[in-house]
Amino acid sequence: MIMYTIHILPVTNTDTKQKKRKRGEIGGRGDSEEDVGKKKKKKESKRPNYFVSIPITNQQISSAVAEVQQAMLQQEPKLSKAMIPVPTLHITLLVTHLANQEQVDQAAAVLAGVEPSLAELLGGRGLVLPFSGIGHFRKEVVFIGLAPGEHRHTLDSLAELLRCHFEEQGLFQGDVGGFEPHLTIMKLSRAPKLRSQGIKRVEPSLYSDYTDRFFGDQPVERVDLCSMLKKKRQDGYYHTDSSVQLGGRRSEPDEAELLKVSKRLVDDAVNRALQQYKQETLQNGGGPNATATQPPGNAEDTKQTLHRTSPPTAGSDITASRDRD
Repeated sequence: MIMYTIHILPVTNTDTKQKKRKRGEIGGRGDSEEDVGKKKKKKESKRPNYFVSIPITNQQISSAVAEVQQAMLQQEPKLSKAMIPVPTLHITLLVTHLANQEQVDQAAAVLAGVEPSLAELLGGRGLVLPFSGIGHFRKEVVFIGLAPGEHRHTLDSLAELLRCHFEEQGLFQGDVGGFEPHLTIMKLSRAPKLRSQGIKRVEPSLYSDYTDRFFGDQPVERVDLCSMLKKKRQDGYYHTDSSVQLGGRRSEPDEAELLKVSKRLVDDAVNRALQQYKQETLQNGGGPNATATQPPGNAEDTKQTLHRTSPPTAGSDITASRDRD
């Protein structure tokens, strides 16, 4: 009788793990160069930090939005952090990522350069956007709708024009999907902790009393290049790096803009005075080796001129003394 000994080897999943590891690692045998490129590109993608928008400046619209938000909070106070601050209300035309100040300046230049095309698009007519009704995106974002009409076609063309110019300069990194203008008044993503509190959706019943309400007309006065991350302005609106006026009344400049202009004017005046002082010093024989420097002008000549043009009265002597001081 022949006896056979059978050795049963333990089954391991080493090969399976190895395959999974190779498929999951960049540069493994399971990845083609195309796969590696896609993964690296996805990893290097940047979150948007700038956007181009139309600000809401009509107080009727702002007040109506505040009323809706308050009505919703009375029913669900936990939504307070999900509400959009009224001073920041705007219509987004495009979003992008600008990596440094150079790209911010480039984007500002693109916005300024597109102004003639925007004016041509409007054809000398003002663009007014009527807001009416309330809608939502997947019950996670609540927004005021834009009423249908010719203005919608003009706004679509305006957004497309901006997108094309930014894209030509390599500054557009947003979604290339369809443009859907809306005025956001609440979004759950502003308050991530709400999910752990059981709030994953916002029921339309919270704002059902305002579903068919007309909120007001917004004249398109300007287009702004805004930062999502920089400190907001004193009036509560986003930090604005550049703006293009499109008609209507010109908005008042904010405090930061006034300070910037004032500083530039002062710097220019100081530079001109220094240049004039240097020129007159050289003309009068001054220079690095001079033992004393004279201020611009010649005090003695001024004194003689005063005496020639005015009688030697007590008043004129006092004036000349003050001039010297």
